[in-house]
Amino acid sequence: MSPETAIAVSHKAAELEKALRRVIRGKDDVVRLALVSIFARGHLLIEGVPGVGKTTLGHALARAIDCTFQRVQFTSDMLPSDVLGISVYSALEQEFEFKRGPVFTNVLLADEINRTTPKTQSALLEAMNESQVTVDAHSYELPQPFLVIATQNPVEHHGTYPLPESQMDRFLMRVRMGYPEAAAEREILRSEAGAAHLQDLRPVLTGADVLEMQEAVKHIRVDESLVTYALEIVRRTRQSEYLSLGVSPRGAQALYRAAQAMAFLDGRSFCTPEDFKPLAVPVFAHRVVVNSQYASTLKKSEQADQVLREIVGSVAVPV
Repeated sequence: MSPETAIAVSHKAAELEKALRRVIRGKDDVVRLALVSIFARGHLLIEGVPGVGKTTLGHALARAIDCTFQRVQFTSDMLPSDVLGISVYSALEQEFEFKRGPVFTNVLLADEINRTTPKTQSALLEAMNESQVTVDAHSYELPQPFLVIATQNPVEHHGTYPLPESQMDRFLMRVRMGYPEAAAEREILRSEAGAAHLQDLRPVLTGADVLEMQEAVKHIRVDESLVTYALEIVRRTRQSEYLSLGVSPRGAQALYRAAQAMAFLDGRSFCTPEDFKPLAVPVFAHRVVVNSQYASTLKKSEQADQVLREIVGSVAVPV
């Protein structure tokens, strides 16, 4: 598929974005980043305080692309088998039969994923990375497209287990949902908190459309100067005295794919610096670890954002 053919299907993505903005009021930037994550074949982590629309966004995305959908409410007593499934002995067949868990779906909403233990969190690693699940030495393919939309409360809240670095690195992007602006909140109250709009949301795309668009994104052109620009940002995160863990090669690939998806959503067959620069923080912030000696008046969850903004600002933008 040529880049020119790729943008021919981007109008469908514009319709999806418009439909989601009618449900998620006052968060156009969050909706855009969520779509970038999906079309870049990535998984999405949504962070914010309770009640700002994280779960609603996950529901709306699943409903709008007309795919099979499962929601799992993560709790401290949940086991990996509650997500993946379990082998049960059948007396009739005299053999073990695998009972599939909720992960066998197109869209998995992992609600409050950091409320459960690291052991259960890590059960999703193989599914997110390889689109398959291995139980009792048997591997089972997951349906395509496969998307994990996880929500989490800020780590400062009680009863949360911070996700390990290996788990965080599987999410293409972390999106933060804060409180809405005053005008948007007034509109939310007038529309009964948006619940009616979610129920009225009709599918805009199909699973086949999503797969087609993910394939189209891969053919968006990226100039070599932009690759150099992205790698320079990555290099500086690894050399920064403020970071004890820089961006991994997987993180660099994530920025590359996300920039292609951003250009696709804008209806272009090529990337520009403005596709890379604003995505650096949401793609990288959850992958780096701030040095414990770095003192800041900001909350712990926002320190990485500040360091990355300074690094991105110090790298010359290619002309």
